[in-house]
Amino acid sequence: MLAMFLSYQGLAQLGGQQSFDFLNVPGNARLAGLGGVNVSLADKDVNFFFSNPALVSDSLAGYASASYQFYVADIGQASFAYTHKFKSIGTISFGVQHMSYGEITGYDASGFEIGSFKSGETAIVISKSHQVSNFRVGANLKTVFSNIAGFYSSAMMLDLGGTFIHPTQNLTVGLVFKNLGFVLSEYSGTSETKVPFDVQVGATFKPEHMPLRFSLTAYNLASSGDAYDNPDDEDDDLGSFDKIIGHINIGTEILFHRNVNVLLAYNFLRQQELKTENSGGAGLSLGAAIKIKAFDIVFSRSSYSVGNGAYSFTVVANIQNMIFKKRAI
Repeated sequence: MLAMFLSYQGLAQLGGQQSFDFLNVPGNARLAGLGGVNVSLADKDVNFFFSNPALVSDSLAGYASASYQFYVADIGQASFAYTHKFKSIGTISFGVQHMSYGEITGYDASGFEIGSFKSGETAIVISKSHQVSNFRVGANLKTVFSNIAGFYSSAMMLDLGGTFIHPTQNLTVGLVFKNLGFVLSEYSGTSETKVPFDVQVGATFKPEHMPLRFSLTAYNLASSGDAYDNPDDEDDDLGSFDKIIGHINIGTEILFHRNVNVLLAYNFLRQQELKTENSGGAGLSLGAAIKIKAFDIVFSRSSYSVGNGAYSFTVVANIQNMIFKKRAI
């Protein structure tokens, strides 16, 4: 079951060279609908501190979010986020991201079945940002736990991010160093667990007279690996252009109305990793964001191959305002 999940995930894996790769899976529907990678969208979305801690400002205090992603079989991911403003230390964001792999059957060295194990991975995140003029910096402190078929590992990680917000144009540039850290405990005495360190940079821009917002993100910049290259296929050698484009994700928002956005994205690496004779649509993501009264509802679908994809659903609301209004009544 775990092998099936890793084959479909297709997000910045580059051959499974590191552990805790669930941290690279988009934890909310909007990010999934924008291709899974974005470090520059400084819009009102409390979830984006998972991507870049510098994307959440004081204006999001009181907002909470709940998300769930349905993957293949019984694999799913849940995430929760909340931002609160404290009088003494300012605005702090809190988040939990949990990936469940369902039950995995275990075998001993001779191949005999020894039972089934519930497996999953969890990250607990605390985030803080600070703005000076048109620049905002932030940090995420993460404690990560992993349980794979009865083997346990844990780690401490840090994300360091920054954004530049143009004073007159609708332009934001973001840079983040993700998953700096170290392993606290190994899966076994012989394992060599590695944290999924990455450097990502991107820009989001909305032309003044167009109902469109574009995001361009470069990722896997800390990896010497290229987009997936099948070692068993001599004709599958990637050219220079394919190697470069495999580090790029392009996301677009169509702003139909202030309460309705359509999400469209293309992830080149995912398309390369999952390319088969019947892989039409791999790498493509579609979604929509709708505001209904006090709730922002987002849903999206990310395609991996024909008939296979991940469905994501997110609800966001300013619960602080809702509580105060209820008390006032």
